[in-house]
Formats: sequence, C-alpha cells, structure tokens
Amino acid sequence: MSKILEKMYSALTLGAILALVVLTVYHGDRTQSKDYWASFITFLHVLSAITWIGLLYYFNLVQIPMMPKIPADLKPAIGKYIAPEALFWFRWSALATVVTGLIVATLHNYVHEAMTLQPGMTRTIGTGMWLGLIMAFNVWFIIWPNQKKALGIVKVDDASKAKAARIAMLTSRTNFVLSLPMLYCMVTAGLVG
Repeated sequence: MSKILEKMYSALTLGAILALVVLTVYHGDRTQSKDYWASFITFLHVLSAITWIGLLYYFNLVQIPMMPKIPADLKPAIGKYIAPEALFWFRWSALATVVTGLIVATLHNYVHEAMTLQPGMTRTIGTGMWLGLIMAFNVWFIIWPNQKKALGIVKVDDASKAKAARIAMLTSRTNFVLSLPMLYCMVTAGLVG
C-alpha cells in the first residue's frame, strides 16, 4: 500500500477506484437516471472547486505571504518547480469548475434563471456563478499571462517581470476576496434561497 501512496497519480487512481466501488455498490442501479448523472456532475463540480479554491487559498494564505521571508537562493525553486505546477492545477481546475457548474445548472434546469439573476434561489446561485465566472476569467486572462512573465516562462525585462508579478498578485487577491461571497452564494442557495 505504501508504494501506491508514494506516487501521486497512483494514489489518485486508488481514490477514483474506491469512488467507483462506492458508486457501483450504492448507486449502480440508478446510473440510467438523469437525476443520478446530475448528482455525479455535481460531485465533479465540487471536486474541481475544492482543487481550485484550495490552491487560491494556498497562494493567498501561504505562498504570497511567505515569499518575502524565503532566502533569495531558495526562491528559484518556488518559481521554477512549485509555482508552475500549482498554476497548472489552478487554471485547469478553474475551467473544470466552470464547465461542470454550467452542466449542473443546465441539468437542473436553472441555468437561464441563474444567469439572468431571477428572484429566489436562482438569484443567489446566479450571483455565485457570475462571481465564479469573473474569477475564472481572472485566472486565465490576467493571472496566468502575468505569472508566465513573472516566472520567466515568457521572457521580459526585470521591470516588466516585477509589474507582471504585482498584477498577478493583486488579481489573485481580488479572487480571494470574491471567493468568500461566491462560496456563500453556492452553499446557501439551496438552503435559504
């Protein structure tokens, strides 16, 4: 078992197999139902969102505050190895969260009402959806292009690199701020309307 747990993709595969076993044992007889698949896509949406927002919180609660405290000779390891990998998972989990969220809203027949902020539960979840869309836009079109410059993936002069790092940080911090009302809306939409 320790051999499986030592490798990330092996551990991920084991988790997926265990989830498939639970799916089969508990709900295998329901997989022909549209309602089942709406629930399964919701599971994928939550999994993607945990990854995305977890990384957002890692960047804002750990990496950004710690960077000034890291000795200069160790910073290249963050920029060359850790940050690019974290940003890969960050941007793709953002996209997966948006896509699965829109599928869930479509399968439950409230995508139009939510996106047009109709009164009731759909206004609350629609607000969360719009905040999530803004955040995903920020990830793909502001944070990632600027991080590529800041990390040296795209070659720019030192002044442009510093400016890009600041823009990426401030946009990430904006997403951190937006994540609180977004999560509130997503969690409470079905509970309090």
